[in-house]
Amino acid sequence: MRTFASFQLLCLVSGVLFVACESFASKEVWALTTFKEAIYEDPHLVLSNWNSLDGDPCGWTGITCSLSRDHVLKINISGSSIRGFLVPDLGQLSFLQELILHGNKLLGIIPKELGLLKYLRILDLGMNELTGPIPPELGNLTSVVKINLQSNGLSGRLPPELGNLAYLEELHLDRNKLRGTLPANSYTKLPSNLHGMYASNSNLTGLCRSSQLKVADFSFNFFVGNIPKCLEYLPRSSFQGNCLQKEDPKQRPVELCAGAPPSKGHPGVNPKNKPAKDVPKHQETSKPAWLLALEIVTGTMVCSLFLVAVFTALQRCNSKSSIIIPWKKSASEKDHIAVYIDSEMLKDVVRFNRQELEVACEDFSNIIGSSPDSLVYKGTMKGGPEIAVISLCIKEEHWTGYLELYFQREVTDLARINHENAAKLLGYCSESTPFTRMLVFEYASNGTLYEHLHYGEGCQLSWTRRMKIVIGIARGLKYFHTELEPPFTISELNSSAVYLTEDFLPKLVDFESWKTILARSEKNSGSISSQGAICVLPNSMEARHLDVKGNVYAFGILLLEIISGRPPYCKDKGCLIEWAKDYLELPDVMPYVVDPELKHFSYDDLKVLCDVVNLCTHPEPTKRPSMQEICTMLESRIDTSVSIELKASSLAWAELALSS
Repeated sequence: MRTFASFQLLCLVSGVLFVACESFASKEVWALTTFKEAIYEDPHLVLSNWNSLDGDPCGWTGITCSLSRDHVLKINISGSSIRGFLVPDLGQLSFLQELILHGNKLLGIIPKELGLLKYLRILDLGMNELTGPIPPELGNLTSVVKINLQSNGLSGRLPPELGNLAYLEELHLDRNKLRGTLPANSYTKLPSNLHGMYASNSNLTGLCRSSQLKVADFSFNFFVGNIPKCLEYLPRSSFQGNCLQKEDPKQRPVELCAGAPPSKGHPGVNPKNKPAKDVPKHQETSKPAWLLALEIVTGTMVCSLFLVAVFTALQRCNSKSSIIIPWKKSASEKDHIAVYIDSEMLKDVVRFNRQELEVACEDFSNIIGSSPDSLVYKGTMKGGPEIAVISLCIKEEHWTGYLELYFQREVTDLARINHENAAKLLGYCSESTPFTRMLVFEYASNGTLYEHLHYGEGCQLSWTRRMKIVIGIARGLKYFHTELEPPFTISELNSSAVYLTEDFLPKLVDFESWKTILARSEKNSGSISSQGAICVLPNSMEARHLDVKGNVYAFGILLLEIISGRPPYCKDKGCLIEWAKDYLELPDVMPYVVDPELKHFSYDDLKVLCDVVNLCTHPEPTKRPSMQEICTMLESRIDTSVSIELKASSLAWAELALSS
């Protein structure tokens, strides 16, 4: 009887654990899925197997789980060039011990919810593009040993709450924009090897209470004041490149410290004591026979339900669909799958050799743009036009027949474009030694629209000039969507995809088509069939055709970006469309959307543009207008004539004189 009772207890506990783990895992899967959704660039597709339908994230790239596979313990996605935002939902990974996202392109702020990760030992967000203050809530990471936030754009004061971190050994904050004094003070000079009792010592504040701190780097910020005596054991290089009041030639020049006035540090916050856990004690008692019989029946039912649950879970796991990653070569695939390339596909496209492009681009030294998956060079062909050359960054061993096929498809797709508001593909380069895949476009000399809007050159974009750019982009998209068969769409339509000529004529460029190659290859690699010497791709242009409404939405966001001079996302206002929606439909406050750098604008034009933004960003894609309808609205209701510009601003007279 005792043996059966033990088995009954085991079944009951196992059933409870199964239900509990299933429930908790869903919260962790949700947190990871939300993080993936906030990543909008993943050039190496490291998150490609993060499938929200998969209830077990333990097999996802960069994820390490507990031995019982019921909790996520580590996230390590470093050096992967992912671009996006940290989400507050990461704070729901209650058992996380390591969060390592070093060497990516993460934007935005550090969520204060990370302070909820009480078991976190390593927080490494170094070498990203994070901005804003360091949240004081990080002082609640009572188990943390290492914090690395170096080489970001973090600003504000260093929170004294970091002194709460009793086990902190490494703190890397170098190469940010942090200001104020170092929050560390001791009223008596204390030995650098002080350990213990600091939490209750009222003479210690801020980082002076971090008795375990062995390595710290505060260099190349804008800290002012003096180096705290309790931190003098650190090497001088840990404080160089600041605005500290010390005769040190390695401090910043005075003129660079003008915007960093000295300020007093905040008092520290006492660390929270962790409550001791009570261990319940169980006592054995004698039980009547009827109670034992009831337990036997109950135990049998629980075990049956548990076995049914396990069987259901196994069935679900076995039914998961596999994800094909096309650039990973396996011996079986190379032995059994043959992909044939259509040799006639590129016969009408100019093929450049690498040597002539190397000469034109000055030994490929004239780099004008870069991304994790490509480099962009500027060059001049001998006796010909200026060119922009995109070189795809991928190793030969990662190049498969599928990728070659999609590369050729993409070249032919780009080569059919011929419009004044679209950059023309002049040709391509494909060589084996050294391995080369390049696209050659005509060059637009005035940079991207993004640079003019957000890097201090917005003053060159008057209202009328912006209206001309808007109409030019609309005409280009109308051409892509209605005059090409099948339709063509821009992979990532934003202000960085719009290049400007010397006279500010917009040119739409699909420099991000390489991402489309990877995405479309992954989507269709399972459906490729071979017939003779030509590989047939069913519905090979389907992805571009289906994304037409997506381009319309992106045009609405781009239109709002041009009007306001604000990026699509900023840490203060969040998503641009969310910030602007309160102004778009109210005539009295509509002017608040306009870029403050603009001294003059047309209210009638603004009303038309706001109407177009509302139409383009309709939540239901089927109710969004076509680019042909949008183009008609803009061309018929917006006046971009010279007379309008002259009426709007006296500065236009000078601009007109310079252009004549």
